[in-house]
Amino acid sequence: MDKTNSVLNEMIKYYAGDVKRINHLIKVFCLARTIGKSENIDPQKQEILDIAAIVHDIGIKVSEEKYNSSSGKYQELEGPSIAKELLEKLGFCDSFISRVCFLVGHHHTYTAIDDIDFQILVEADFLVNIHEDEIHKDVILNIKNKYFKTKTGISFLENMYLS
Repeated sequence: MDKTNSVLNEMIKYYAGDVKRINHLIKVFCLARTIGKSENIDPQKQEILDIAAIVHDIGIKVSEEKYNSSSGKYQELEGPSIAKELLEKLGFCDSFISRVCFLVGHHHTYTAIDDIDFQILVEADFLVNIHEDEIHKDVILNIKNKYFKTKTGISFLENMYLS
């Protein structure tokens, strides 16, 4: 089994019984992977993006238990250490884990976007959250103008929500 499949399997176990969270991570992973491949990003960045997309909300479970909140700030606070433990157990190297944990720890901090893997993760998460949170068209246009940069992400957003 490849490492991406291992992480996906572990996250499904981690969220056992929480179909909403499992479906969310699968959708974000699928969109992030598709955007990354369509944008022809470097294979190393694609692997980081794939894994980060799968674990991006790993801190939400602890945030809800500890703070009674699923707020992005708590996810960013709690997520990296849990992701690190999981990725170490699965044999990922330190530099890979470091980047994934950075993405997990900042995926709601849009001013911190520093590279294409981060940009695509944010776009994929927005594409899923717009539907799940039933965001209105005027807000979607604002999100598009403010946060979307990739040609593929913009195309997906327009075709999914603005056509």
